[in-house]
Amino acid sequence: MRRVTHFVSPMITWLMMSGCAAFAQGPTSRPAQTVQTFKKEVTKAFEYKYLLYLPKEYGTPDKKWPLVLFLHGAGERGTHIEAVKRHGPPKLIAAGREFPFIVASPQCPAKRWWDPAALDALIDEIVAKYAVDESRIYLTGLSMGGYGTWNLACHHPERFAAIAPICGGGIPYLAREQLAKTPTWVFHGAKDPVVAPSESTRMVDMLKQTNPNVKLTMYPNADHDSWTRTYDSPEFYSWLLSHKR
Repeated sequence: MRRVTHFVSPMITWLMMSGCAAFAQGPTSRPAQTVQTFKKEVTKAFEYKYLLYLPKEYGTPDKKWPLVLFLHGAGERGTHIEAVKRHGPPKLIAAGREFPFIVASPQCPAKRWWDPAALDALIDEIVAKYAVDESRIYLTGLSMGGYGTWNLACHHPERFAAIAPICGGGIPYLAREQLAKTPTWVFHGAKDPVVAPSESTRMVDMLKQTNPNVKLTMYPNADHDSWTRTYDSPEFYSWLLSHKR
């Protein structure tokens, strides 16, 4: 048997050991991570058309009025503003119903979703132009507008005296943290094939951990249209108007 002896020079041994030590300890000339700061102003432009309803008695000197912001569903998006009258308060107003509050019903552009920053800016404009009681601003919407209601309320809970999302959903833990003091009435159809009823129940279950003034109405035989019955009910509007921020 032939024995093979490998000779490693002292210089190579030193280089290998030095390399291993450097790898184990990491670079010593600079820290692995440094703290940086990013700051930049970002400007976004929004444009919403909206339907505005003013009560018959609007214009009474020194009187301010409650405001209801209504958010429509995905089917009413676009540029044809008359489409917003298909459901909810705009439909009832078009049929001749009168309300003791201002109603603002914006239209979401096609292929877009409700943007909380844009809606907050819209409220600012309405408050600046009309006699709005800022302690009595209410928010409601259906389907996509139900999601928009949860989202806007979570982003700006300080604005709303009460909210009423219909067949929508959102981020439960965010609602629990942000809406602990916001009276909330949620509606859904138990047979909804478009937005699962669990979208509402999980929001309500989480919100109840911090908010004692939250309730859910689940219509046992309703499908996706859980809004017609809701918006037709005088009790719904009485509940809204009973709250003040």
